[in-house]
Amino acid sequence: MFERASEALKGTKHESYLRTLYIACNLQDILLTKPADLMFGEPPIYDISQPDETPTKQALNEIVKRNRLNKLGHELVISGGYRGDSWIKVRYGYRDDFSEVPKELLPEGVSAEEFLGAELEPIIESVPAEFVFPEESLRDRNRFKAINIAFVEWVLEGKEEVPYLFVERHVPGFITYSRFRMTPLDVQNIDSVPIMMYRIQERVPTGMEQDIIPTGLNYIPVWHVPYKSVDDTWEGISFIEKAESIIQAINDRLVQIDYILWKHGDPPAYGPRLTGENGTVSWAGRYIPLENDQPQPGYMQFDSRLEGQFKELDYLINILYQMAETPQWLFGTTITENSGGTGTSHTDGVAIQSRFMPILSKVKRIRVHVDYAFKNAIKTALELKALNQPELGIEPEEPIIHWKDGLPKNKKEEAEIMALRTGDKPTLDVKSAIKRLDEVEDKVAETIIEAIQEDEARLIPQAMPSVPLEEVEGGDE
Repeated sequence: MFERASEALKGTKHESYLRTLYIACNLQDILLTKPADLMFGEPPIYDISQPDETPTKQALNEIVKRNRLNKLGHELVISGGYRGDSWIKVRYGYRDDFSEVPKELLPEGVSAEEFLGAELEPIIESVPAEFVFPEESLRDRNRFKAINIAFVEWVLEGKEEVPYLFVERHVPGFITYSRFRMTPLDVQNIDSVPIMMYRIQERVPTGMEQDIIPTGLNYIPVWHVPYKSVDDTWEGISFIEKAESIIQAINDRLVQIDYILWKHGDPPAYGPRLTGENGTVSWAGRYIPLENDQPQPGYMQFDSRLEGQFKELDYLINILYQMAETPQWLFGTTITENSGGTGTSHTDGVAIQSRFMPILSKVKRIRVHVDYAFKNAIKTALELKALNQPELGIEPEEPIIHWKDGLPKNKKEEAEIMALRTGDKPTLDVKSAIKRLDEVEDKVAETIIEAIQEDEARLIPQAMPSVPLEEVEGGDE
């Protein structure tokens, strides 16, 4: 964006002030964060059809908690907004990196993982999109026959760092690892982005115990999460690539307005020649002497047309919010005129949903891809745990994710609707109510129920003291 403004002002008298006055308004940050807030601000509920006390349900709760799926999902949605693509991978291994544990501190023949008591577990993690290179299926461009995760790692050898290419290749049933020595060439500008170029040399040992690992799965445990997808390519479409020109125009307009106001802060003055005691002109700022007889002193008025500048800025910001499918009042305030209202005059659930319809539709569109990837990732994690720990008796199945829209709910309105539909019959058990209201897991809900039952058992005898039967029968005499 700075380069764009530099080109526009190149060769003009304003060029020297650009670096001082340039303003970058990061509106895209809040526009990309809001869908993630609505999707994961209220954590979704992960469930399966099996009872709570089964090993599968307990394993599900552990996988969700250990992998911090809500945090992972929040980051995926934000990252997809500016990259267009996100990826998640499931593996079975150690969660922490023990490569820096000094070997001299370990007993002979004992690894750091064994010495520190680390346990193998299913791990769901994100993979940076710039490291993923999928190979398209011949008959379906949205399916992959292989997925390569490749990145450059620099290794200190002697007094210099040597680049190596590490490749993790996923195919159904297997993962293969390979490593290549590389030679750095030069830096090339591709789409105005400087990219370091390398030449791949000979293949070298990976340093791993096995270079080919069977997964026990008949599919690839890596899932693509596009921000927005179309049917002719697998690559996702980000919000930034559509709105980049509008964002640049907003920043340029802010710079122009700021420069005009800066110029207005110290306008040049004009008037008759001012001669001091030593024959010099004395004036605090810039002064233009005139030759006319006794001209009236004054300040030069700069025809900046600020009203037009601000009007165009309003239009640009409104266009940006429309492209983002996000009403301005969603953030509690508005920058431009409140032509669409402030969003604070509706209190019932239907009205709030109607006002939020554009952003909710966007969230649902993004959630289609997140839901598919999360369900498959959780099921794969259960399968890996069942394969590696058969003694637990886990029966993997696809989970159910109860998503929330993130909007404030009218609890009284919901209860009245349920009562009308069921004829005033109960529609929710105590355990489910506690889980939803307090957003807790099964164990915590069971602990709360036990505490409630203990309170009831302790208070009921005090509220209803036992009365001997003889006193009741003889009370009328």
